[in-house]
Amino acid sequence: MIDLLKQPWPWYISGAIIAGLMVMLLYFGKSFGFSSNLRMICTLMGAGKRSSFFNFDLKAQKWNLLFLLGSVIGGFIAHTWLRSEQPLRLSAATVTDLKVLGIHFDGQLEPGQLFAIQALSLKNASLMLAGGLMIGFGSRYAGGCTSGHAISGLSNLQLPSLVAVIGFFVGGLIMTHLLFPLLF
Repeated sequence: MIDLLKQPWPWYISGAIIAGLMVMLLYFGKSFGFSSNLRMICTLMGAGKRSSFFNFDLKAQKWNLLFLLGSVIGGFIAHTWLRSEQPLRLSAATVTDLKVLGIHFDGQLEPGQLFAIQALSLKNASLMLAGGLMIGFGSRYAGGCTSGHAISGLSNLQLPSLVAVIGFFVGGLIMTHLLFPLLF
């Protein structure tokens, strides 16, 4: 069983699992998104004393916090015990595109050149902090995160989610092709 879990799975397995999860959430009247957990965490830390935005019924949203906790635990289990020893298989075109950006493909999911502890510098830490703040602000400003809009919003046929997802893609393209080469 462990060998089955360690091997790469086809994309359509993930798609079927996500579709099943969305059907279940729609059935129970819930919407999916991780950024709403940031609001819950701020509420749990007492932010409701300073802003009415953080005063809401926590019990109605506890399932989402449990989903976040399960995702973190699942990620830890997958990274610690289910990681494949085989290098990640990328297309030759993607490896070439990474080389053009000055990134050496080392067979890992996250390039060590960017994400290893040894690569952590004041510049990289500052960029990650600034990026995290922009993502946090952007997800709040857009009324949700990429997973909330792209998975939940689009499955509910919400036009604002379509606009947000288009914005996410345009922003990603601008970052990859214009800003990333300037910053690194």
